[in-house]
Amino acid sequence: MAVLFEIEHTTTYRYANPVTFGRHRAMFLPRPAARGRLIDWSATTSIPSTIRWTTDALGNNVTEMAFSEAAKELTFLFKARGLHFGVPDVEAFSLEPRAETVPVQYTPDEWNDLLVYIRPHAEDPDGTVAAWAKSFVTDNRDRTTDILERMLDGFRDTFTYNAREAEGTQSPPETLRTRSGTCRDYAWLMIETLRRLGVAARFVSGYLYDAALDGGAVGTIGSGSTHAWVSVYLPGAGWTHYDPTNRLSAGYDLIPVAIARHPGQAAPLEGSWFGNTGDYLGMSVKVTVRKLGDVSDSPGE
Repeated sequence: MAVLFEIEHTTTYRYANPVTFGRHRAMFLPRPAARGRLIDWSATTSIPSTIRWTTDALGNNVTEMAFSEAAKELTFLFKARGLHFGVPDVEAFSLEPRAETVPVQYTPDEWNDLLVYIRPHAEDPDGTVAAWAKSFVTDNRDRTTDILERMLDGFRDTFTYNAREAEGTQSPPETLRTRSGTCRDYAWLMIETLRRLGVAARFVSGYLYDAALDGGAVGTIGSGSTHAWVSVYLPGAGWTHYDPTNRLSAGYDLIPVAIARHPGQAAPLEGSWFGNTGDYLGMSVKVTVRKLGDVSDSPGE
């Protein structure tokens, strides 16, 4: 079963006086992959621009935009429609025996390919992240899926979601110390925690379908903007999504856009503008993810 979806993503920057703009780079289009298929897409801007579509080294869709006119307001509107193949349950996949317990035993070829996702990237000067990682392991034959579930429980039960306005991503030790953060902060802490257990994990940004937008139940955090979660490589299951913000480990709600080694590689929109410092008045973002219907299909058809 596949889900037919439609996404509209609008970002608007406002300024007190006309300013000029440097090149902008956006990652708003879902990734074409075995679990997803783009049908059509478009990008428009409120002032004339030259738009170039490309991909980065990680296979993410990238939109580059160049501007030649000054303006007091700049709006980006991205639209996409496509098919999304979710995962009904992680248990639907049979893990290979070498992936059933921690540490996961990767083959030499897997190790070479996954090294950048296994080796910790962030600093852990006082060892708090490493200690937190060990707290989820009860013995040396602990099931990998049990550890992942405990970790999701830890975020749900002991952390407070904080939609702060500051840009960027907190360091894992800071998120752990404050027990609060955004979806990006949660994902980055979980990734660095798993890496300290020898599990390959990568950062994912994308969209979250919220059934409340279509009159369904309320309960997800992160809809209405871009969202972030974790992708874990488990032999037998492959790359599997885990969302510590909403405690999701399966389903059809997570639509990936960008996959990266660290959050800095997956900025949804970045660019430059030139004017007086006080000209910048702020930005607004509106994201709508609509489910258009279910489709009887499979990734291989």
